[in-house]
Amino acid sequence: MTADNSEQIAQWNGALGERWAAMQREIDRIVVPFGDAALRAAAPQPGERVIDVGCGCGDTSIELARSVGETGAVLGVDVSQPMLEVARARAVSTNRANLSFENVDASEAALPTETDLVFSRFGVMFFSQPFDAFRHLRKSLRKDGRCVFVCWRAPRDNPWATAPLSAAHAAMGVTAGPSDSYAPGPFAFADDERVHAILSDADSMPSVCSASTCRFRLAPPRVPPRSLRCRSDRFRASHGSRALSICRRFWMPSSALSPRLPKRKGR
Repeated sequence: MTADNSEQIAQWNGALGERWAAMQREIDRIVVPFGDAALRAAAPQPGERVIDVGCGCGDTSIELARSVGETGAVLGVDVSQPMLEVARARAVSTNRANLSFENVDASEAALPTETDLVFSRFGVMFFSQPFDAFRHLRKSLRKDGRCVFVCWRAPRDNPWATAPLSAAHAAMGVTAGPSDSYAPGPFAFADDERVHAILSDADSMPSVCSASTCRFRLAPPRVPPRSLRCRSDRFRASHGSRALSICRRFWMPSSALSPRLPKRKGR
């Protein structure tokens, strides 16, 4: 793990960020219910100043701007230029003069002070140094400001992510290597106690965690299951490798996907 966010910045400005930008509508359908729950908890009010951390393609920033109204202001920040291009294009169609975006790293960039709300939907788990990042974010808040974010619980509570990964490992006949559960990635904030520690360390930032469950349906396969049967080890390895690659590119830190290849038997 690097001491800064350079690896994450490179990934989100490369193929990963471009894919998320291209698949914005599909991804929104999955994550919007979680963001809506966080927005209800945040309860942005007219006239408030808000920073949306890891704003991605901008839908939460647009909704926040609608809530705070013309007398308020919303700044969406993200390290991914491809996703911010989508966000800015979407914002133009809403004609919100109180909404702006910046391509910066929220963990160290100069941010507006006296902010009422720091908000994030799945954007804070990717900091390489989360303790430092939240201390920095705390400086942008008013004394009585609030921070509301949503993050994924443990992998065991998220079969939508682990089931494809397990299937890919099984198809390849490999086992996952050891991983750092605190490495930047979707499940870096799965440990409640660690999240409390991070927030408490950030100069008494409010530390209240609640667990929520949201059900969503993934699209069925486009081909009959019978046609997906592996007929040879070569076929299985090829398709398993592709599935593993997809999981790696979209969700999991690479350390969580490092397979331990089985020893080959002699010919």
